[in-house]
Amino acid sequence: MQRARRTKKTLLGQTGLLAATMAAGLSFGAVAAGPSVSAAATSTAAAAVSEDSGCAGVREKVERLEGRITPNACAFLKRQITFGETPTGTPPAVGDLNHPRVKAYLDIFDGEATLWEAGGGPQRGHTAIGNSITRTLQFAPDLRYRGTSVVADGAVMMFGQQNEVTIKGHKVTFPQIARNVLSDDGKTIQARRYYDRYEMFKPIAPELRPLFEGIADADPAAREGAAGAPARFRADEITARLAAWNSGDVSALAGRMRNARLTAPGLAQPLGTNAGKTAYLKRFFDHADVQLKAGQVAFGETTTYVEWHGTVTSEKGADVSFGIVERFGPGGEWELSFDTLPLIADNDQIGTLLQRLTQP
Repeated sequence: MQRARRTKKTLLGQTGLLAATMAAGLSFGAVAAGPSVSAAATSTAAAAVSEDSGCAGVREKVERLEGRITPNACAFLKRQITFGETPTGTPPAVGDLNHPRVKAYLDIFDGEATLWEAGGGPQRGHTAIGNSITRTLQFAPDLRYRGTSVVADGAVMMFGQQNEVTIKGHKVTFPQIARNVLSDDGKTIQARRYYDRYEMFKPIAPELRPLFEGIADADPAAREGAAGAPARFRADEITARLAAWNSGDVSALAGRMRNARLTAPGLAQPLGTNAGKTAYLKRFFDHADVQLKAGQVAFGETTTYVEWHGTVTSEKGADVSFGIVERFGPGGEWELSFDTLPLIADNDQIGTLLQRLTQP
């Protein structure tokens, strides 16, 4: 991508494609595998989920839970977990909003909620959101998930999850961040889902070449810079970091996280060296011209989530709705969540893949 284009960026968001059919981000499910929780973090988070809150049972359902677990946050978590655990049974017909699992899904959302999925425009209301999940349950009735790293911050809930689903006979697992803004009763009034659609299409699209193929630490044991994890991300860094994403400033983005371990789409193993992280970001900006603005931020005791959303122009076509979530975790964890599919496939290719995915 030409760097000259970056000097003309405006911070805006636009709608994209395929959301109505791909609205499965919240519902893709699985058993998660992740880092263990330190005794101190467990003690702190467990104290937040007290018996008085009526939310004590949630702790055992997720790997890490941080923040102030207010009554509305607790109500949301219970609904989110219920949907993940509810079996589909006989898949619903398209538009069957009375199917038990569809009802469990819609119970998460306010009647006028909006839901944004990777690559699409926002859907509004139970009818649109419900129709989408019925389509998903038809081709992926076994979808499951379990919460991984979850942070509540006021009315903002960042729900990390590891999803598992069978695609054309292939078991597929992939991470996702479900970002929710909650009402007083714990219903989601605005949601965005961040995950890599390429992981779903990979079993049926051998012609697609993964964007980050070949990116790895030359010497995984060689950690560069001074010892110790990066300092915790602060709210006063948001403006500068947004500017770094929008200008493709690899040095600023990677330099801030010099001692972090980067987990991101397309990586078989986390990147620990500055050279590896720099190569990853350069590959990204060679294929993505992003126009982002700051979204929601959630600060926990050890973990911070930061959301950036807007559009991307890639070598494959015009502006597409796009977003990135960064997770800054304990002990030097740095995780990126975004969709690589529009960076490696154009609209016609994605439409063809969608037909393969949904046809028997």
